[in-house]
Amino acid sequence: MKIVSLLAAATEILCELGLEDELVGISHECDHPPEALDRPRISKPAFDLSGKSSGAIDQAIREGASSRSDLYEIDVDQLRELSPHLILAQAVCEVCAVPTEGAREAARAAEIEADVLSLDAHSIRDVLESVTLIGEATGTAERAEVVVGDLRQRSHEVTRAVAGAPRPRVLALEWLDPLFVPGHWVPEMIDLAGGECVAGEAKGRSVETTAEELAGTDPDVLLIMPCGYGLAATRRDAAEHAELLVKLAPRAIDAGSAFVVDGSSYFNRSGPRIVDGIEILGGLLHPELLALPLAGAADTWKQVATTDSREPTGIVAGI
Repeated sequence: MKIVSLLAAATEILCELGLEDELVGISHECDHPPEALDRPRISKPAFDLSGKSSGAIDQAIREGASSRSDLYEIDVDQLRELSPHLILAQAVCEVCAVPTEGAREAARAAEIEADVLSLDAHSIRDVLESVTLIGEATGTAERAEVVVGDLRQRSHEVTRAVAGAPRPRVLALEWLDPLFVPGHWVPEMIDLAGGECVAGEAKGRSVETTAEELAGTDPDVLLIMPCGYGLAATRRDAAEHAELLVKLAPRAIDAGSAFVVDGSSYFNRSGPRIVDGIEILGGLLHPELLALPLAGAADTWKQVATTDSREPTGIVAGI
């Protein structure tokens, strides 16, 4: 079977199921695991967002959506040449990855007879179900059952470790300009890791909000996890919006309980590494009970004043 994955999470699932050899094409955003990254990249953004601030990215995406422009382009000629039997896509968020209908249109344009499987996860249960669905579609159902069982076991181990511990109130920010609080599986991840998510609804969409609406949350813990950003990009974005973050969570920042995390790898993506994310959160929220995350996954974020003024500057200190 030849498979094209237009979703980074699906690429990770395929490799967990031992299907690297069947994977013939990947998306522009696929970055894990390393052994899958030499495949042809079938998609690309319709416009260049590299180097732009979070506010500029948001504006560009809104303008593209209002003009009904496609946010992604698919290489139809390349797709025709690969002629996959199965294409994996999603319908959860048209901003995050190639939508399912776009994948179907590309298959029609390429004149290939490929099944298009849409992975529409809104919860942790849905993410695990995606593993099962791919297993059923690729003849690896038994392996999928093992993978799902292992992911559930690891999640349960975190939950058991923090059972009975005080639950810190957590403010998670999925975008900084404008502000977004997380939906889908992230509030569940915080809950399983022994925290209380103070803004955002599990299994719902991420929600745009304002500093005024969040002013009364006064969280014990601040999590900065912009969608699609790795740790370095998150550090830069947090530094740019340091004054805002201090207004939202002064107590958490003063206590050393504000963290930048690698959202792209462990929180925003509907793949198997969300369980790594639960383990990371467990260590951040309850370091007395669970190990701190490895370097590169998360850092403490601190706000300090420059030597010659009181203007805030964001810096990162290692955990």
